[in-house]
Amino acid sequence: MSSAPPPGLPHVDAKTPAVVVLSGPVTKDDVPGLCEAVRARLQHTRARVVVCDVTGLGPPGLTTVDALARMQLTARRAGGRIRLRGPDPALRSLLALVGLRFETEGQPEQREPPLRVQEAVEPGDPPL
Repeated sequence: MSSAPPPGLPHVDAKTPAVVVLSGPVTKDDVPGLCEAVRARLQHTRARVVVCDVTGLGPPGLTTVDALARMQLTARRAGGRIRLRGPDPALRSLLALVGLRFETEGQPEQREPPLRVQEAVEPGDPPL
């Protein structure tokens, strides 16, 4: 007995995004495989974001920056983007130094204001 698939879009679990884990020092030989992993996860999960877990990366270097830039470019070409999970402060500084901006988990996007933030004005405050 066969049945037709349910109408509408296929089920996508928003709680478990596509994840690529970067561990240990990244070499130039690792970059094509990492880019292919990003492309495959975007295509197979139909997600728009691939999370790159960089918590076990160790001290960052320019090869790491190059790999992340190429992974972001691959994701953009496939219609998505990458988000960093657990970047080290040194990695954040290095990315800022070379002018690359990456979205990280747990931070609001720059174009979105934080929700429910209001300034209170006391009755006796002078006008600005």
